[in-house]
Amino acid sequence: MRKLIAFDDDTFDKLKQLARDRMGTFQELADEAFADLLKKHGIPIDLKDALRKSARLAAQPDKKNKSAKTPRKTRS
Repeated sequence: MRKLIAFDDDTFDKLKQLARDRMGTFQELADEAFADLLKKHGIPIDLKDALRKSARLAAQPDKKNKSAKTPRKTRS
């Protein structure tokens, strides 16, 4: 899917140069940047990542039940 993103000339020139310096493409830079952004916010990038996250959540004990305390009876 193609979408347009606007950059000012200076930023675009720096990104093109970075891509050249890394012997890659602008698309590779964009893919890496968006993957990092999704990871930062805990959003799975692909099916493999989603399954890994799901398995990790299923393996964790339910924290809600652990921290719930039974109310103490007060003396009258």
